[in-house]
Amino acid sequence: MTWALVPAAGSGRRFGGEVPKQYLHAAGKSLIEHALEAVLSHPGIDGVVVALAADDAHWPGLTSLHGKPVLTCIGGGERADSVLAALRGLPAGVADDELLLVHDAARPHLHADDIGRLIEAARDCIDGAILAAPVRDTLKRSDADTRIARTEPRDGLWRALTPQAFHRDLLLRALKAAQADGVVATDEAMAVERLGLHPALVEGREDNLKVTTPADLALAEFLLQGRASR
Repeated sequence: MTWALVPAAGSGRRFGGEVPKQYLHAAGKSLIEHALEAVLSHPGIDGVVVALAADDAHWPGLTSLHGKPVLTCIGGGERADSVLAALRGLPAGVADDELLLVHDAARPHLHADDIGRLIEAARDCIDGAILAAPVRDTLKRSDADTRIARTEPRDGLWRALTPQAFHRDLLLRALKAAQADGVVATDEAMAVERLGLHPALVEGREDNLKVTTPADLALAEFLLQGRASR
């Protein structure tokens, strides 16, 4: 069984506004609904656990999608806390060696071919795998006055995307270790890397964007509408 975990307990403070960004609408649905639709429409995914804020008043109450279960649990203050909560919310039939995919709730434009290639890579690499995109822009490091200090080499640099895929026992061990050491892991791969492991990089589509600003939301709307029209 391959399940997905979706941490969705964040307030989206960087976006602004009263509605958490995962519940903002684009192309007729909330971002989280698009994300869940993309994940659960893939034949390789058996179900999903969504980690919600304790006071979440926006969750649409989904219990299934595409005939697959949508389970919920209460998440935590940090992403890693929510992923840990989702891990504990998995049904009893999901074994320790099963593959899990962690996907951002505000990343609505995920394509099935990326999911398929990620699952294949994660099954081939015991350390797991993540979708990512090579850095193509020139990178500048700033000084304290927001002036250019230097240009950074971009060779070998990638932008981490989601989903990120790991076996259940490895993901649980990595997140618990980071938590015990007081380290806030900004993604699951970071926690796994701290164990001395090296997840595989799977080049994903550049339009698998995470909505963090109003401009991102407008772009997501454009992409989703274009996808629907095709």
